[in-house]
Amino acid sequence: MVKLNKIYTRTGDDGTTGLVDGSRIAKHAPRMQAVGDVDEANSAIGAAIVAMGAREEAGWLTTIQNDLFDLGADLATPIPDGPDEPWALRIVPSQVARLEAQIDAMNETLSPLDSFILPGGSAAAASVHLARAITRRAERSATAAAAEVALNRQALAYLNRLSDLLFVLARRLNGDGADDVKWVPGASR
Repeated sequence: MVKLNKIYTRTGDDGTTGLVDGSRIAKHAPRMQAVGDVDEANSAIGAAIVAMGAREEAGWLTTIQNDLFDLGADLATPIPDGPDEPWALRIVPSQVARLEAQIDAMNETLSPLDSFILPGGSAAAASVHLARAITRRAERSATAAAAEVALNRQALAYLNRLSDLLFVLARRLNGDGADDVKWVPGASR
């Protein structure tokens, strides 16, 4: 269990931050951009949970929030040249598979897409769409970081599946797609 008695340490005043292995990198490094974007996605999911109320899917999102803390730890833990340290927290295939199973189950009841949809509909769906867009940014940041440093491929897959899950969930919250707001090309001309 994590225990934090002191919130500020002053060690980051020089523009660096510590990774899980104790090494330090610039706060603006691509790895840390990805960690920050994952944190922002987690916060947006928290807001979506509040907007959803007592729906069953809010419990799914709480599990996902815990996964995103695991994912942040994964991104902040350098991958060694040899075997991983036993304490290294990594996203594993079963976490990605769980998202895929939830997507597949929700997709069974959704009306087919016949247009792109606009982020909106109900307040809960709009909140989930916002979380989806932020998750896509986190994925872009993580893939940019992966171009510079080794990252766990399952962490990248998790972010990709999560944005898909959030898209499908937003449609579910919009009456299984019946209340989706459809894009009308050139509507403002």
